[in-house]
Amino acid sequence: MTMSNARKTVEVKVYSIGELAALYEISVRTMNRWLKPHLEKIGKREGRFYSVKQVGIIFDQLGMPGDYDRVS
Repeated sequence: MTMSNARKTVEVKVYSIGELAALYEISVRTMNRWLKPHLEKIGKREGRFYSVKQVGIIFDQLGMPGDYDRVS
């Protein structure tokens, strides 16, 4: 029996804090804590969503979530 090494991809697009937390499989509270040291680089969220540029910075700072590969 062989195990698949298939990796999922995640698109760099607008995400809410809840969607980002779900990708990283953590709570929103933990996601906020992880983002706090990087807020100067990320910038202020406009409304409910982080922009595509901000999500790219988040992925750069925190690394890609779990078993995901980045798709631009």
